[in-house]
Order: sequence, then structure tokens, then C-alpha cells
Amino acid sequence: MFPEYDVLVVGAGHAGCEAAHAAAQMGAKVLLFTMDMTKVGQMSCNPAMGGVAKGQIVREIDALGGMSGIVSDKTMIQFRMLNRSKGAAMWSPRCQSDRARFAEEWRLTLERNPNIDFWQDMVVGMLIEGGKAVGVKTGMGQEIRGKSVVLTSGTFMNGIIHIGEKQFGGGRIGEKGSYGITEQLVTFGFEAGRMKTGTPPRIDGRTINYAIIEEQFGDENPSKFSYMDTPALTKQRSCFITYTNEKVHEILKTGFEKSPMFQGRIQGLGPRYCPSIEDKINRFADRDRHQIFIEPEGWDTVEVYINGFSTSLPDDVQFKALQCIEGLENAKMFRPGYAIEYDYFPPNQLKLTLETQLIENLYFAGQINGTTGYEEAACQGLMAGINACLKVQEKAPLILKRSDAYIGVLIDDLVNKGTDEPYRMFTSRAEYRIILRQDNADIRLTPLGYAIGLATEERYARMQEKQAKSEQLIKEIAQLKVKPDDINLKLAEMNSAQIREKSPIGLLLKRPELDLATLRKMHESIDNLLQDYDLEAQEQAEIFVKYETYIEKEQRMAEKLSELEDFRIPANFDYDRVKALSNEGLQKMKKVRPETIGQATRISGVSASDVQILLIYLGR
Repeated sequence: MFPEYDVLVVGAGHAGCEAAHAAAQMGAKVLLFTMDMTKVGQMSCNPAMGGVAKGQIVREIDALGGMSGIVSDKTMIQFRMLNRSKGAAMWSPRCQSDRARFAEEWRLTLERNPNIDFWQDMVVGMLIEGGKAVGVKTGMGQEIRGKSVVLTSGTFMNGIIHIGEKQFGGGRIGEKGSYGITEQLVTFGFEAGRMKTGTPPRIDGRTINYAIIEEQFGDENPSKFSYMDTPALTKQRSCFITYTNEKVHEILKTGFEKSPMFQGRIQGLGPRYCPSIEDKINRFADRDRHQIFIEPEGWDTVEVYINGFSTSLPDDVQFKALQCIEGLENAKMFRPGYAIEYDYFPPNQLKLTLETQLIENLYFAGQINGTTGYEEAACQGLMAGINACLKVQEKAPLILKRSDAYIGVLIDDLVNKGTDEPYRMFTSRAEYRIILRQDNADIRLTPLGYAIGLATEERYARMQEKQAKSEQLIKEIAQLKVKPDDINLKLAEMNSAQIREKSPIGLLLKRPELDLATLRKMHESIDNLLQDYDLEAQEQAEIFVKYETYIEKEQRMAEKLSELEDFRIPANFDYDRVKALSNEGLQKMKKVRPETIGQATRISGVSASDVQILLIYLGR
């Protein structure tokens, strides 16, 4: 009934969709498993993509040839570039999505690919032979063989949903959990743990008094995620902002005695940076209000997502508290918020390819690795799908360095540091964030995606054209000069220092109060120059000129450290032979088994002297 596939992908969430698409685009024959074909690409929590650091990840996925950016562009209802008031390294794209259309677009995208087959059933175990994954077992009793397996289980493995004192099995509200895989993998020596995440109630938008709460508009000139020619957003839906108050807090406190979090019924740790509303008012008792975002779920639905009100308190307490928030006095609830507890596998059991150390050809991606967020899951799925396919094709793996991408930072953090709480990406985690900007992800990564057969010829050509235009504009900016008499009056109007001699506009552009849009209004020659370049080339050139010193400094630092990244440690190296290593350094390196000296330097517990000793032992 089933042929042998190249890649079996278990789970059709954000990680699974990207894994299946990547492997299939690269020529692998893929079978995608899901327990419900109507839930492919489902946004389980908030209807949004991107945000601080997360938006950079979506652009990186797109640059490599993944689909999250394109799907987001086709189904967004609002777009905002966050942190525009800060430096370019902090700019982060974010969109509100139409939840139903997002899932529909993902399914249609996958169905259009002839290399992807689908099977609707629960996977209950792996087929393991000789230390290798060779297939999966399903709930209906099939044994389906594949040359590699990518496991993207999300919150479904032994999932338990909590609402007050009620608890029941499930991977999402109204959907059954997945059972059997954790228990099997533990018998093979894997370490498993428990994590928790939550979601807020959904309410009827027709019952919200929008007139008395703050409206949050999208950008006046909305951008997008994909570097390809996706449709422009011509109309947008607003979000709204309101706040909790002391009365809301008092009502919520009445449910604490029935809270599964406070009463110890939830054992897994929740996300530090996205706490439940009960956790907020308990940890920040001195604050009399907390911000709440009212987010529409789509173009045509009245369902609304209450961002900032994640909770697992009893449903009646949730309802009473909601109706004491300004604007929600007459709110009707569609369904309550809930917490979900699920199995994960500490990610220091993985290689940097996301292949497991214990079982060859078995890859983990997404929340199974202890992350939280669609974007973090999607990029892991992309990299797992890429590497599973490359291994089947007997080609070298693709491993992104920390200086290559936020994706590289994320995977490096997971594998080398592990995590005992849901991992979320932030710009502060990236030491090279000035060169890892959202605007240049295509220049950084599209050549890599093209080389492995994932990024298309069209995408690669667009990147080359953009790069050539940007570099040409940078040269022209350096050469074009203006006279004091031609510009000093307008500089004075902006409280910007006047020039005393003919000066390159590049020097003026380095001033924080000036940008290309302002300069072109000041002098005709600048306007004439910019007319030959599109906005994308102008943005690239402007960022490079403004931050040239910082960019070059980071690049030199990355190049200096690349020698360690490229110094490989033999795959079967016996660390016990290196007697001078510290006990902790020895234990950690034996557990993580770093592939390079650079990776070894980032393992928690491995000291600088451990690295030096290892270098000497290896002949350096």
C-alpha cells in the first residue's frame, strides 16, 4: 500500500509544514502525517506571525526558500514594522493573520507539490533497526517505511489540558493527544521532560465596545515578509488596546485556590516571557494594571483573540474578570483560555543538524525541542527537512553558524545550552545582530538555499539584482558631493550642523537625524540619483552607510571566530583520553559531542581552559 519514502514528517504544524515543503522541493519523496487534515498549518495560539527577533526568523526562512513568509503575506490582515524608532538591527516585521486562511494556504501549498503525500492517522511509535530510524507505526496498525523521520509533535505528546480543576487529555482544545512515542524513545535512552504553555479565551467581537478603547493601526505603507513578489496589503484591520484593573485582579485571585499552576497540578515550566495573567498579577503585585491586546482572528469572522490574558483559571472566573475590563463589559466568550502540558526532549540530545545523537536518521523539530512560538518551530522544521533530505541524498549537511542567521543562534543555543523552560528568540541572544538584520536575510542566506536546491532560480536572481543595485548606490553615495550654499539653509532648519566645504552625502547620511528620504528633498542632485533605485536598494544602501563602522566591526569579529567554528573534532573522539579536562567539561562534551571547537566553547560548563587543553591535544 505504501512505498518507501525518503522523508516521513510526523505532524503538520508550522515545523512539519516547513520540513515537508523543504524536503519535497529538494527532490525527496515525502509523506506528511497529521491527525486531522483540516488542521494543517493551524495557528494554535495567537493569529500573528513575526515580532521582535521572530520577524527576522520568518525573513530568514523565506530567504532560504521556505514558505512561512509567503503564506503570511498572502493571508495577513495587518502589518507593522516594530522598533522603527531604534537602530536597523532592531527592526522587526510582524503581521496579524487570518487564522483560517493561513491554514488553508499552507494546505494548498503542500497539496500543489507532487512530491508530498498525506496520511491522516496518529503515529504511535518509530521503527528502529540497527540504531537507525527506518519508519513509523500508526494507530491503525500500518508500518510505513522511510529513509528518515522528522518528528514535529508540538504540544500533542501525552498532552493534558487544564482549566481550573478540570483536566483532560488533548493536544489542543477539542483534539486528542498523541501517545506511545515518548515511552518508546525513553527505552532507547532518551531523556524526556514536561513543559507547559497556555492560551487566552476567545470572545465575540460583536460584544466589544471599540469606541472606548485605543485603536492600533497598521503601518501606513505596509511592507511584507517575503523577498518574492507576493501581493501588497492594500487594506488592513485594526487591533485595539485595553488594560486590566484592580477589580479584574481581585476577581482573578478568587480562582487561585483552583489554579492548576498554583496548586501544583502542572509540573512543566511555562514560558518566562509570556506568562499567564494569574502569574503576572502574582509576580508583579505592585502593578495595578496590565496591557491587553484585542486581536481580530480574520477578515470575515467576529472571533477575537485576547492577547495578554493567557490563563488556566476556572472558566467562570475568566468570564467574570473579562467583563470588568474596559470595553469588554458585555463580552461573550467563545471558549475559555487553558493551559496545556506536554512532553519534550531536552535538545542537547541533538546534533546541530537536528538529527538525534542516539538514533540515526531521526530528527526533532519544534516544541519537542523545548521551544515556543510558530517562528521558532518553523525554522527548525525547515532545517530538519533540509538536513534529512541532504542525508538521504548523501550530501553534506547545512549547518548555519551564529554569524549566519538567527536560525543558527537558535539551534546552537538549543543544542549546546539545552533548555528547561520554553525557549523564545530575542535579538539580545544574537551577538551579531547588526549583520543579522531582517532587511538583508536574502543576501545572507539565499545563496545557501539556492546551492542545496531549495531556493529557486528566480529567487536567486532577485537577490543578485538587489545586491548589485545596493552596492552601486553605496558607491554613488560616496562619490556625490554637495556645496554648503546648496544645503546649509535646510540643514539649519533641521537643527543639523552646517557644512563648511563641499561634502559627500554619505557623511551627511551618517547623522542620526538625516535619512535618504530627507536628503532627497534637500537637493535636486540627490533626488535625481535616487530615482534610478527602488526602495529596497535605497534601504540597503542607507543602512550600510549609517552603520558601516559597526557592521565591519561585527564582520571582523565573526571572521576571527570562524577559525574555531571550522576546526572539526573527530566524530568518535574519545574525551576520556584527555586527562586534563575538568570533570564538568568532560561530562558536558561527552553528552553534547560538539562537532567543532567553536561549538565546544559555547557549551555551558566547558571552560576556556578545557577548550585550550582540547586544542593542544588535537595538535593546535
